[in-house]
Amino acid sequence: MAMVTPHMEFEEGAYVAHTGTDVYGPGRVIGVDGDLRRVRFVHFVATIAARDLRTATPDEEAQMRAWLRQKVKRYGGRW
Repeated sequence: MAMVTPHMEFEEGAYVAHTGTDVYGPGRVIGVDGDLRRVRFVHFVATIAARDLRTATPDEEAQMRAWLRQKVKRYGGRW
């Protein structure tokens, strides 16, 4: 039987923010490995424990979506 963690909502594609600091800015989960999440933040990519993430606010999600659109327009591809 698979163990269910309290942070299962942070699956790939989820918009998140760090619980302890706003230095990272908003981000989007790009990978899942157990309790770790690979997150594409505005300025970099980091591997963060799911317990250290929270669901992004609507404003944070909108900021990240706009940032992603800008990168796709400028560089193409999948961000």
